[in-house]
Amino acid sequence: MDFKITILSENTVTPQVEALGEHGFSVFIEGERENVLFDTGQGLAIINNSMALNKNLRSIDKIVLSHGHKDHSGGLAKVLQIKGDVEVIGHPNVFKTRYRLKKDGKKKYVGLPFHRSYLEGLGARFNLIKEFTEISKDIYVTGEVPRKNPLEKGDPDLYAEVDGKLVPDPLEDDLSLVLDTKKGMVIVLGCAHSGVINIIEHIIGKKGNNRIRGIIGGTHLKGTSSEQIEWTIKELEKYSIEMLGVSHCTGMDASLILSQKFKEKFLPCNVGTVIEF
Repeated sequence: MDFKITILSENTVTPQVEALGEHGFSVFIEGERENVLFDTGQGLAIINNSMALNKNLRSIDKIVLSHGHKDHSGGLAKVLQIKGDVEVIGHPNVFKTRYRLKKDGKKKYVGLPFHRSYLEGLGARFNLIKEFTEISKDIYVTGEVPRKNPLEKGDPDLYAEVDGKLVPDPLEDDLSLVLDTKKGMVIVLGCAHSGVINIIEHIIGKKGNNRIRGIIGGTHLKGTSSEQIEWTIKELEKYSIEMLGVSHCTGMDASLILSQKFKEKFLPCNVGTVIEF
């Protein structure tokens, strides 16, 4: 075994697991040398679920935030209250003030729900990076992902406050993880705001190989066009992916289509799912 991955936070729960579902995402990754917590969910479930799934949050060596939305970062304070001093990796723009604009024109705050100074008081040592970086043995963070594919445009209703004005949020802080295993790369997505295919192409460019063993996490296909879903599937089929485990923002419609296309390679990654590579 190179890595053991356990889903701690997700919208749904694996049957027969005494855990809680929430709109959020968090993954506990056990490596040969270090344990990494990737995202923390909203914060409603991570403590309960870590105990239910027998994952000791005190054993975490690093925390990575995929981006600064509260459904991925809301549990950070609770984790820090248990863990204390720990390196927290993210993008420099993870603390942006962010909103989702509703159809009625009202705005809803969706950014990281804590001030940096508060989190640092709980023990967070922030390491904010933009580049593709190895953060532990055989574990890489993607850094900023170039948006090259025209269909992967992101969310038109997400905005950030810049100099007192609301502007479309490019979510340049959207990060993913890459786990190097003996049989190929495993990509762990947070929300894939950058676009799944953009992320894959960026990783291949940095790593110099296209051997993808598995993809896990939120693909951000919920609410996208049928054209984008079909195109994404065609692009994914170019790679010999052994396992596609979707979560969170993939959406039911896209999940059903992916299940039909990838058959036995498809896996719904909900709370309680454990995968070993």
